[in-house]
Amino acid sequence: MTASRHSLISRVAPPPLADASRPLRASRLRPLAWPQALLSVIAVGVLLSAISPYGTMAVMQPRPRARDLGIAPGVYPPGALNAITDVAGVRVGHATIVFGDAVRTGVTAVVPHEGNVFQDKVAGAVFVGNAFGKLAGSTQVAELGTIETPIVLTNTLGVGIAMDAVVRYTLAQPGNEQVRSVNALVGETNDGGLNDIRGLHVTRDHVLDAIRSAGGGAVAEGSVGAGTGTICYGWKGGIGTASRRLDRSGYTVGVLAQTNFGGNLTIAGVPIWKSLQPPRGSTGSPRPERVEGRTRGNAAHDPADGSCMLVVATDAPLDARDLHRLAARAVFGLGRTGSSYSNGSGDFAIAFSTSPEMRSRFGETAPRARQALPTDATSPLFEAVLEATEEAVYNSLFQATTVKSASGAAEAIPIDKVRELLKK
Repeated sequence: MTASRHSLISRVAPPPLADASRPLRASRLRPLAWPQALLSVIAVGVLLSAISPYGTMAVMQPRPRARDLGIAPGVYPPGALNAITDVAGVRVGHATIVFGDAVRTGVTAVVPHEGNVFQDKVAGAVFVGNAFGKLAGSTQVAELGTIETPIVLTNTLGVGIAMDAVVRYTLAQPGNEQVRSVNALVGETNDGGLNDIRGLHVTRDHVLDAIRSAGGGAVAEGSVGAGTGTICYGWKGGIGTASRRLDRSGYTVGVLAQTNFGGNLTIAGVPIWKSLQPPRGSTGSPRPERVEGRTRGNAAHDPADGSCMLVVATDAPLDARDLHRLAARAVFGLGRTGSSYSNGSGDFAIAFSTSPEMRSRFGETAPRARQALPTDATSPLFEAVLEATEEAVYNSLFQATTVKSASGAAEAIPIDKVRELLKK
């Protein structure tokens, strides 16, 4: 199994547009353009921070995942990697875009299988918890019940260029020479609290880097890819993932989360928010005003707002209807961590099945027999996705590292204090 790769982009100016048909060396690190650029290289939890007015020189020890702290939500065991890539064939790639004192953003791509996804479409569905967000391509998925491209996550204002890149990538795939319609599936959260989002720094190259660097194996988490500039419960959020394997059937469910939402942080049932709040003055930190005995968000940025994108993969042969139900449980799983599902939070889940039984061939017209899992057999999968979503959110927080920029700062949640609260 090949480990997933992570592409770092550190540039002063946007790169030239790439030819989608030309292979990109996505894993190559570009040289620093500014001596003061903040360079983040995240690989299996290790972060190096270069000297900058917005960061200090440090070599961070790997931060723990939830299970390293004894947090193991639910009853089902995780897969070997405890990641969405435990679902065979699923690949994940990141492009992290960090330069100067302002740019903290990126792209994350989830590729459903190793073949031509357009020609061999996977069964898929979308569930909308709160639609304050942009999930491009969702209407066709809802109508046809299929996903035909890599799933790309980025920032709010990067959705347009990401769609362009996904379309070009798909058109360039061998066998797609006659394709004249592509439904790119692109989701987002708004990282404007830490990133110069109006600068439109995500480019076609970055999206192609993320797709082409996608691999199986361990998935980089925290302040990486589409999670580079995100904030969760007022702390630094990011990318998190987890999986569950069903004992009897052997099916696997994996979840990848891009966390940028708020509420009342609860970990393993412990109301962390009552005893631990982000430092005052950080982006998304609370204001002095008290409501019902607790601190609420400031007027400029309510930490309850944001968004969360969830990608759910399973090898169980679910049709689009039951994948929609599976996606709903993923959004419900956010509630276990304290999500307030606020007006300003776009909460979306995309679910797909890698089962060949449920795939649709492009141009297929002849009827064929399929074996789909009966609805009465779906409950264990629903429970598994609740558990995996909860743990993926925790992993996004625990793996994230402090990010500072000209726009603001988000502190990494202090692991030692969380550990003490969990003991109590």
